[in-house]
Amino acid sequence: MPRSRVLAIIQAGGAGSRMDVLTRERAKPALPFAGVFQLVDFPLSNLANSGVNHIWLSVQFHASSMEEQVANGRPWDLDRNHEGLRLLMPEQGTGSLDEDGFATGNADELYRIRDRVQAARPDVLLVLSADHVYRADLDDVVRAHLDAGAECTVVTTEVPVEQASDHAVVRVEDGRVVDFAYKPEDPASGVVATEIFAYDPAVLVEVLEELHRELGADAGPGDSGLGDFGEHLLPRLVARGRTAAFALPGYWRDLGTPSKFLAAHRDVLLDDVGVLGVEDWPIITHQPQRPPARFLDGAVLSDSLVSPGCTVAGTVRSSVLSPGVVVEAGAEVVDSVLFADTVVRAGASVHRSIVDMRCDIGADAVVGGPDADLDDDDAITVVGRGSTVGAGVHVGVGSRLEPGTSA
Repeated sequence: MPRSRVLAIIQAGGAGSRMDVLTRERAKPALPFAGVFQLVDFPLSNLANSGVNHIWLSVQFHASSMEEQVANGRPWDLDRNHEGLRLLMPEQGTGSLDEDGFATGNADELYRIRDRVQAARPDVLLVLSADHVYRADLDDVVRAHLDAGAECTVVTTEVPVEQASDHAVVRVEDGRVVDFAYKPEDPASGVVATEIFAYDPAVLVEVLEELHRELGADAGPGDSGLGDFGEHLLPRLVARGRTAAFALPGYWRDLGTPSKFLAAHRDVLLDDVGVLGVEDWPIITHQPQRPPARFLDGAVLSDSLVSPGCTVAGTVRSSVLSPGVVVEAGAEVVDSVLFADTVVRAGASVHRSIVDMRCDIGADAVVGGPDADLDDDDAITVVGRGSTVGAGVHVGVGSRLEPGTSA
């Protein structure tokens, strides 16, 4: 039997506003993870490791930051003449007002590119978000989808019930999705959609066009009315009765807010969580070569990840240092993530904070605080790219410094 033709679309999203100053000047999937990876590396690596080599990466916001990171697909062996990796950018002049320009949601985006999907003639369309850390054999998802004769397959995972209201909650009976609640205030369970979907392309296009006929007239110019997948598309598919569920084994984390971003990093400080260190399922990335990290006399390091090119002479606890970070003697970094080439100068302290790349934390400065609530987004201190905190300056708990700020 010939192998099914699979097209994958990674939806790299819009402005990522929940990450605040960290996504002012970059697409959210270009955010670093565990020092040496970027978020987009996870869907790309899972697809490549699963044998899927026809991939479209859709970028709505700061596309240049993604273009540099994915390097035409070369790290994943996707820079090829036939299929491979293709970047989808917002376009004008290619269709009606409802098809041009920026999408207003991930379902709206699928509507805008439906003709291109049909022209590619896939047997299965995989649609993935780029906001999550996980390992998934997507060939297993495709096989299960086809074996079930499903119109849509929703890949699910389970999160604590108190966190489920941030996601699409699904109810599954005998392998079939029978109910779908999008970000409910009072979730009935912790079984949620991972934002990995397999679609029957013909059915998907049919339902997208059906919904547009119903919703488009009231949506206004330049808007199909479809919004995000959980608003209309998935509820309609579930109501048709042929939406299957595929339970994702193992680790899955959403990194959509500062507290979740730090939580995911805490998860990997002491353990690869079955994702980062799997020999036959590597997470591949595009990173410049750096020299080995240096730990100088007097350095104190515990429960942390330190990337190549770092120099540590101070104290680092329960933190992640991205490539090229410098922590000078007498400085302290605790419960924090520092992006590439940031410098923490002598006597400074950084607690429960996220500090973007190429920042300079001056001598004896204080950023964040040890009593900040790690589960509260508003309590995490976030310093934007290229910012300078002056010597002795105190940046309080929960503060936000815009990129290029001097404090």
